[in-house]
Amino acid sequence: MADKPERRVRPATRLEVLRTQQLTPHMIRIVAGGEGFTAFEPNEFTDAYVKVLFPVPGVSYPEPFDLGVIRAEYPSEQWPVMRSYTVRHYDADARELAIDFVHHGDEGVAGPWARQVKPGDTLLLNGPGGAYAPGAEADWHLLVGDESALPAIALTLEAMPAGVPVRAFIEVEDASEEQPLATKADAQIRWIHRAAGADLVSEVRALEFPEGLVQAFVHGEAGFVRELRRYLLGERGVRKDLLSISGYWRRGATDEQWRAEKAAERAAG
Repeated sequence: MADKPERRVRPATRLEVLRTQQLTPHMIRIVAGGEGFTAFEPNEFTDAYVKVLFPVPGVSYPEPFDLGVIRAEYPSEQWPVMRSYTVRHYDADARELAIDFVHHGDEGVAGPWARQVKPGDTLLLNGPGGAYAPGAEADWHLLVGDESALPAIALTLEAMPAGVPVRAFIEVEDASEEQPLATKADAQIRWIHRAAGADLVSEVRALEFPEGLVQAFVHGEAGFVRELRRYLLGERGVRKDLLSISGYWRRGATDEQWRAEKAAERAAG
């Protein structure tokens, strides 16, 4: 068998932060553009995601900022930290894109960065990737997620044709974290509040499924994702090719730990 060609990592897109917006107590929107905007190539997915790169303080990196070169020439402790985020908004005419960040005080890497970033600062990213967009084959759509999936769910609702039946379940901390969601679809949107003890899985299981073929998007914390995977595939018989489902993060694990766990699970088959 011939060796697979080594995948080339393109130099990072370097954008300039233009402004920030506090959407909710724990959600911040970063809008970026500048000269590097032309290097960004959007795709057709509503879950279009980028890898945001956070350089290690005090380390000087080559230009252009090429992750492949950095990984080949720098020790691993000097590699930039990466976090995946959905592109919430892309405007070719205004030459800007927006990414929404969840922040909880000083926890993590991306949240504190988003809290402190200011206009003129640099946003480095690779991508976008993606795999999901609502299709015309489905008779109705099921959207399920927490704050980490909210940008993709919001974009999906915006992309839905008029009158298409949608059932959406979105878990957030409390009512202060709810956001206005625009859609032309026949959408029933239910906000699930963790602070009130509501259970996302129970809410989805209680849904009376409409007639017809369903396409589902289920993303967020790995615990509820695993439970809903079993329910939708095993009990509801949702077609695998019409189910986009993935754990974005795991409670109690860092992003690096969660990615290592997922890699081990894939290796184990």
